[in-house]
Amino acid sequence: MEGKLRNPKHGITGPLSAAKPTEIDIQFTKALEEELHKHNLYEDESMSQKRQSVLGRLTDLVNEWISETLEKKSGGSLLLHRKGHVFTFGSYRLGVHGKGADCDTLCVGPRGVTRDDFFSTMLEKLQNHPLVTDIQAVPDAYVPVIKMKFDGIEIDLLYAQLAYAEVPEKFDITDAIHLKNIDEKSVLSLNGCRVTDMILQLVPNVDTFRTVLRAIKLWSKRRGIYGNVYGYLGGVSWALLAARICQFFPNAAPGVVVNRFFLVCTRWIWNASNPVKLNEIKDSEYGLTHKVWNPSIYPRDALHLMPIITPAYPAMNSTYNVSESTKSVMVEEFLPYFCEICIFKFESHRNIEP
Repeated sequence: MEGKLRNPKHGITGPLSAAKPTEIDIQFTKALEEELHKHNLYEDESMSQKRQSVLGRLTDLVNEWISETLEKKSGGSLLLHRKGHVFTFGSYRLGVHGKGADCDTLCVGPRGVTRDDFFSTMLEKLQNHPLVTDIQAVPDAYVPVIKMKFDGIEIDLLYAQLAYAEVPEKFDITDAIHLKNIDEKSVLSLNGCRVTDMILQLVPNVDTFRTVLRAIKLWSKRRGIYGNVYGYLGGVSWALLAARICQFFPNAAPGVVVNRFFLVCTRWIWNASNPVKLNEIKDSEYGLTHKVWNPSIYPRDALHLMPIITPAYPAMNSTYNVSESTKSVMVEEFLPYFCEICIFKFESHRNIEP
């Protein structure tokens, strides 16, 4: 066998530098973290505990609903493991949520509990719960969701219906085998969690990644270039981009990685032939035939301007909304901060409110 197996946490190319932090790098990072704390980007312990408590109560409610639904449909004759799973994803799962952030959650249930059940009996159960307020069901969304506040915590709850008669107690959500024989909406719902978990698996240092992502999200929001609905990068895209830079510099201190983030993004050749990706794109897993991002096959994919590819099968471009004008704005924003990020000003764009 030729050479050594590449560490997947170093990406598809290996590190650009494996240098370890110097004392100056450590002080540089300390200054960055102090600045992030000034912007109140961290949730206090009491709120974190409340959020965990809410998720626990939501899980109990989901399992109660699944058990009741299966019992009603079977007439009490089926002796199954009548439970599902509740997973988190997005900024909360990544560990970069701040005060008052919403919590993206996914309920995974067996084949006997349908999405129609979710938007009828589960919705009714939530509507009748004394701690649930401001509830809104959006069953026709691209990814169907129930939005609510649970004891004051904003929750977005998705549902994925698996092909199994019962949901396994030990459930690796990143395994693509769970995508077999399920509908497209369930695939989309599962992939939010699968992408988030794979990001955490593919970065060399999770704590470094979290600090870097907090800094980049703050900068992009202050500069008015955050949000895929506006044609810029959304939360997932910034997370994937930050993770890729962490792979390039696996041993560097967070302050150094932030600096290198702007260097790499300034010099990156942004086109469909040079996508940002954390791992190799798989055309198929377990014989599945979902559409996978591939500019050599799909003409529309070849038109993507700043492709940043999700790591979970089926791979998708997270930046499909980027236009020539928004790409130009972002590339221009990268340039000055390569030189100036060391002062951590995080200034707002002149047309953007702080």
